[in-house]
Amino acid sequence: MRREPLVTLPPALLKPGTDTGARFVMGVDGGATKTLAAVLDVRTLKGTPSGAQAGEHTLHLGHGASSNADAVGARAATESLVKATDEAIARAGIAREQLDAAVLAIAGTDTDAVADHVRENRPASWVVVNDVVGAWAAATGAQPGVGAISGTGSNVFGVGRDGRAWRAGGWGHVLGDEGSGYRLAVQSIRAALADRERSGPETALSAAAVDFFGVDSVEALATLVYSKPLAKGEIAAFAVETARVAHAGDAVARGLYERAAVELGRQVAAVIEQTGLSDDFPVGLIGSAFKAGALFVEPLTVAVHRVAPRARVAVVEMAPVGGCLLLAARVAGREQAVDSAELKPLLDAVLAREGVFRE
Repeated sequence: MRREPLVTLPPALLKPGTDTGARFVMGVDGGATKTLAAVLDVRTLKGTPSGAQAGEHTLHLGHGASSNADAVGARAATESLVKATDEAIARAGIAREQLDAAVLAIAGTDTDAVADHVRENRPASWVVVNDVVGAWAAATGAQPGVGAISGTGSNVFGVGRDGRAWRAGGWGHVLGDEGSGYRLAVQSIRAALADRERSGPETALSAAAVDFFGVDSVEALATLVYSKPLAKGEIAAFAVETARVAHAGDAVARGLYERAAVELGRQVAAVIEQTGLSDDFPVGLIGSAFKAGALFVEPLTVAVHRVAPRARVAVVEMAPVGGCLLLAARVAGREQAVDSAELKPLLDAVLAREGVFRE
């Protein structure tokens, strides 16, 4: 059976544009809870200070609500995008026509529907892609390699040296989210219930779950999950406790991280195979689940090295909107002017100054 890629890169993201001295580029990270737009003045990037006023005249942010069409619908998602982009452009002190390139990475399964609405309101030259593309660019510096995303949900996306792209995962919390914070949290609650009914081993996750969710017993937590019901993010937040219990030596919790690494590693392996990546390439890990550290990263690295012994597996701290800026610079022909090592601290400083926190 012939299988086409689930996500492809538009030609504009594969072949750098011609450098015509472009100045302003915009990246947008559109998520399920918030939308963040950033306008970068490429000409003033070099030598930007890293202090409290870092990026004052170089990087400008705009904010919006959810732009995930699955959650709010395509029109509402577009309204959030328009609000965030207009705010970023206004704070940069420029007209919309002065933007040399824009890349919008949007969460959700129907990116095309949102793209159609965006083009009704904004220039056709704005590139709209799935949010996994922005995360990949942040994780790899927009270079051939793999981005493995594990936050509340999970997704894996990679691009080979010949431009072949492949996605694995990203099917949501009902059908997928392997190796994600949500999946870890659900499995932790299941382990606590198994402990309660004596069908599974004793685990400190039982007491941790009772304390974290503020219930009287593990069985009361099961009732809470179904009767409230708890939102995906509320459940996923318990993964922080799973990590704490695992670090304290609980065998059950540690086993959950080992299982998560195997599941996510299987998807990374599929992306490596389908993109033809080999030898030395980055596998960037991005998302809050990797805050568990070696507990998660080490077994995942082992899983990746089984299929790609020379892959460079490392946690990447750049916010996804930074990946979108790198891609926008590529579209504008200014890729060489924007270095990810320089962009990251600038972006972090501006995000911190405005109280914007990454997942």
